[in-house]
This record gives sequence, structure tokens and C-alpha cells, in this order.
Amino acid sequence: MSKDKLGVNTICTHVGEVKDEQFKGAVSPMYLSSSYEFLDVDVKRYPRYFNTPNQEYLSKKIAALEGAESAMIFGSGMAAISHMFLAFLQKGDHLVVQNTLYGGTVNFIKEEFPKYGIEYTFTNGFKARDFEAAIQENTKLIHIETPSNPLLTITDIRDITQLAKTKGILTSIDNTFASPVNQKPIDFGVDMVMHSATKYFGGHSDICAGAVASSKANMERIWNVSKNLGGSLSDMTVWMLERSMKTLGLRVKAQTKNAMKLAKWLHKHPKISKVYYPGLKSHPEHKLAKAQMQGYGAMLSFELSEDLDSYKFQKALKLIKSSMSLAGVESTMISPHLTSHALLTEEERKAVGISDQLIRFSVGIENAKDLKADINQAIEQLLNA
Repeated sequence: MSKDKLGVNTICTHVGEVKDEQFKGAVSPMYLSSSYEFLDVDVKRYPRYFNTPNQEYLSKKIAALEGAESAMIFGSGMAAISHMFLAFLQKGDHLVVQNTLYGGTVNFIKEEFPKYGIEYTFTNGFKARDFEAAIQENTKLIHIETPSNPLLTITDIRDITQLAKTKGILTSIDNTFASPVNQKPIDFGVDMVMHSATKYFGGHSDICAGAVASSKANMERIWNVSKNLGGSLSDMTVWMLERSMKTLGLRVKAQTKNAMKLAKWLHKHPKISKVYYPGLKSHPEHKLAKAQMQGYGAMLSFELSEDLDSYKFQKALKLIKSSMSLAGVESTMISPHLTSHALLTEEERKAVGISDQLIRFSVGIENAKDLKADINQAIEQLLNA
């Protein structure tokens, strides 16, 4: 059966399995060897070459989920995006990058690109006209993130890819927040899709990994850089990630359903001044999100009213955890100005709309009524203090 005709849950469960030919077990065997036969074999396997059996087959699962020809897994999301950038950008090249972006990616660009002589421009917004205004003669790559971290802005993927193709520029996207369950960027013309696989792919807050999916030609180019930089993932973690991804479709759909319930509830809450969630009709890009996403995702952000201390609010939560990471089965909250965007200056954060009252909410699989009760009791604690 063709992989492009399989449903998400079927791909998650069956594609990319390492077959247990001897004992016919239901679970992929784990290959922990760092040494493989070299003579008279078609594939020269080595962990740093990203081609051990577990690495190879998990990459096939990720490629199938994204509708790509090929994929690779890395030791972290930052390893994935940095290797991708360095494979397609060299001294004298120029990158156009969306201004509403994960803080770690912003910091990498600002800290490392000058060392390589790579130029870059952050857009003034996230519309096609903003990207077009930033393009230069030496622009080689446009990078976007949608929904963005942490304000859930939505970028028109097709508009950006069409713009890029008219100018012979490659495109890449951070698809972490949506996951392939809710968004397939390659269907809209994107050349390369990356993920922090630490997040929804892992889903249980016990794995650090990254992934890139693209054409065979693009992945070959990334591999040629990555085998030198050495950002591969241990096979123990690869095996854990493959196991976790079997439930990716079920987890993300349940979390997405919960997020919609919480977003609607928070939108009406008297102590919440603003909610950022593309599933709400009040979201400025709601219609666009509806057109290019299968679901609105399980991430949202909201701003507490000015009379509530955001730090004390998070300390008062009993069920929802305070965590730097996101997308696990358990719900978490965090202040972006203290975590994902802490490396930006106060002025830079204000410029992209990140206030000290902003809370990023990664919605888990708990019962929605229990999450609402926890938020209410935390607010009551602060009001009665």
C-alpha cells in the first residue's frame, strides 16, 4: 500500500518500523552497536552518518508524515535547524527570516552567522509583502515559522513559497507547533520542514531530538554537512522516539481538542486580557489558519490582567506544570520573557509583542474541566492574597 494513501495514525504505527525478522516481535528491535560490517555491504553504517537501522527507519516515518522524499533526525531541534541553515548558506549569502520566531533560532542567527559571513534580515511583519521587501540579490533562503512561538501568528505558507519560487529562492519552515498532524507545509510548496522533535514527536517530556524533511537532493546536501558537525542522536533515544511517535496522531488530536476548549473559556475570562489562538474567530489570521491547517494546534498564549503577577500565578498552579519545554501529554505554562525569548533584549521583546504578562500554554491531555479549575484556583489565590 502506498504511504501517501495511509492515514496519520497508520503511518505513526507502521511506517518506519525496523522489522524483527528473527522473532517477529511487534516492537522494533534496538540496535545499540556503534560498529557495523564494512566489507562487502551496500551501506556503510555508522551512528554519526545518521544511518544505523533505527536512525534510518525512524527517518522514513518522519518523511512519510510530512509527505517528503527523505528525512533525518538530530540530537536537538537546534541541531536540526542549524545544520539545515549551514547546508544552504555560506559566506556572502543572505537569509530572510520571519520576525516572529523561536528565540533560540533568533539567537543562533545573531550569534553565529556573523562568524560565517552570512547576512540576514528579519522581516518587519509576517505577510508576503514583508518578506518581499527584505529580499536581496544574494538571498538564498527564506525561513518561516507558523504558528509562531509564542504569539501564534499565522503566515501564509503558499504566498511565501510562490514568492520564493519566482525568485529562485529556497524555503524552510519550523513546523514544531503545528506538527504534521495539523499542518503539511510541503503540500503548500515548502522545500524543507524542520521540527524540534523534543516536542510533539516525543510527547512525553523525556526526549531531546530534532528532524528535517525534504527532497532526497536537499537531504543529501544536509547530510554532507551534518556528518562533519556530528549532531546525530543515540539509538537508545531514536528507539524511544519511534515508540513515542506511534501515538502522535492520537495525542495531538486530543491536545488540539482541549486547546480549543481552553481558548474559548479563557477568551471570556474576566482576568484574562487577551488570548492568542488561531482557532478563535477573533484571531486576525483565523481564516488563513482554517485554510492551511487540519487543526489549530495545542499551543496558545494569553495575557493576564495587569493586577495579577504572572510569576506568582504560575507558582500558584497545582496541576499545570511550569516548564521551559512544551508539547508533552501534561499541560505546562511558562513566561516567554523568562524562557524562550529570554535571550532577546526587553526592547526586542516589546517590538514583537511579548509582554511580561504573556503566558505560553501548552495544553495536554488532561480533562479540560480540571485545567480550568486549576487556573481559577490560582487566580483566586492571587486575588485573595
